[in-house]
Amino acid sequence: MALGDILIEVSNVAKHFGEGETRVDALRAVDLTVRAGEVIALLGPSGSGKTTLLNIIGCILAPSAGRVVLDGEPVFDGKWLRRDLRRLRLDKIGFIFQSHNLLPFLTAQENVAVVLDLTGLPAEEGRTRARELLDYLEVGHRAMVKPALLSGGEAQRVAIARALANRPRIILADEPTAALDGARAGLVMDLMRKLAAEQEACIVTVTHDEKIFDRFDRLIHLRDGHLVSA
Repeated sequence: MALGDILIEVSNVAKHFGEGETRVDALRAVDLTVRAGEVIALLGPSGSGKTTLLNIIGCILAPSAGRVVLDGEPVFDGKWLRRDLRRLRLDKIGFIFQSHNLLPFLTAQENVAVVLDLTGLPAEEGRTRARELLDYLEVGHRAMVKPALLSGGEAQRVAIARALANRPRIILADEPTAALDGARAGLVMDLMRKLAAEQEACIVTVTHDEKIFDRFDRLIHLRDGHLVSA
């Protein structure tokens, strides 16, 4: 597969918590580049730094040092270079979580449309975009159903639709298949690979799910804050 533009460029990134005797180095001089069309996994034992790295790429957590460039825009270089990080995340990044985090009092369609409401898109356009995404992910027939009545696979597809609502080129997933059986996990990953190719996006996934390792272009191993393979 031909890969596209560099969408994530992490250079010499470090992150520590605490100082002195209580200091913990979560990341140490990490370099990582991800291109459009790539689907990669961050692997490692608990405490290896993979979730910390995901949160730094997602502009949720500030590095202690280093540089981060997203979709060609420098966003961190010793300090945040964007004042409005919320807007940065809305513009560039989609998030998929293990527990899908759908709002229980909203329908599937409303859960997707709420992201577009935050961007300022008119309500009718937001509903149309939400329904198009749900149809694309083959859960359009469940658009008016609330999360409690969705199966695990359906709920995860709605969560993926929500992550794609703002047309991000960077999608970050934290254990997206942990609650799914092998067949459904495979279907979700095949869908994510399709999305990365068709939307010229990249997907970075934190996972322990060995059932889906063969669905990734690269397996990135972290150990004690070091990137040991890419």
